[in-house]
Amino acid sequence: METNIILIDDHKLFREGVKRILELEEGFQVLAEGDDGSVATELVRKHRPDVVLMDINMPNVNGVEATAELLDQFPGVKVIILSIHDDENYVTHALQSGAQGYLLKEMDSDALIEAITVVSEGGSYLHPKVTYNLVQEYRRLVSEESAIYESDQSLSKLKDIEYRKPLHLLTRRECQVLQMLAEGKSNRGISESLYISEKTVKNHVSSILQKMKVNDRTQAVVIAIKNGWVEIL
Repeated sequence: METNIILIDDHKLFREGVKRILELEEGFQVLAEGDDGSVATELVRKHRPDVVLMDINMPNVNGVEATAELLDQFPGVKVIILSIHDDENYVTHALQSGAQGYLLKEMDSDALIEAITVVSEGGSYLHPKVTYNLVQEYRRLVSEESAIYESDQSLSKLKDIEYRKPLHLLTRRECQVLQMLAEGKSNRGISESLYISEKTVKNHVSSILQKMKVNDRTQAVVIAIKNGWVEIL
C-alpha cells in the first residue's frame, strides 16, 4: 500500500533532497510541496495525503501553528515536524499542536523512512536525540520532586531507584537494546554498537514494544526510567 505525502518547507534544496530520498523508496509518493505553513490546509484539502512533513520554522505561518490549524479541520492526517531544534520546548509545542512525529534535519534517510512508516501506521516517532533530551528533562523533574519530598522529611519512592534489568519481561539482548534506546541511539547506532544488522535491531525494538505494551520507543524509554530498568548517566 502506497503512503502519500505532502512536504512543506521553505528551503527548496531541502525539499528536493527529501523528495529524492522518498522517490527512491518503494511505497512512498510525494503528492505536493509547499514553502509555508499557510498553504498546508489547502494542499491537504486538495490532495488528501496520509502524512504531512512540516518544517517548524517558516517565515509567515510556522509549523506548529499550521499543524494545529490543519488537524482542526483534518484530524485524520498525520503530521511529522521537521526541525533543527532538539530543545524540549520546541518538541513539547510540536506535540501539543497534534504532531505525531518530530525529526531533526540531521536525520539520515533510514530515520526518515522509519518515521513516516511508523506514523502512517498510527504510531508516534521522535528522533533518538530528542528522546534522550526528553528523558534527561524527565529525570531533572523527578530529582526536583524527590528533593521536595526529602525537605518535608517524607519517604521518597523516587530516591535512588535501584537499577535492575527487566529480565522477567525481556531477553538479555532486548535489555541491551532498551538501554541504548534510552541513551538516544538510532537503529544504526545500536547496530554498530552490538555488531548486529539494522534489521535485527528493528526486530528487537518491535519485540520490546509488544512486550511492554506500548506504541513507540519514547513510551518504552519513559516506562523503563520510571521502573529503574535503564541507567541514564
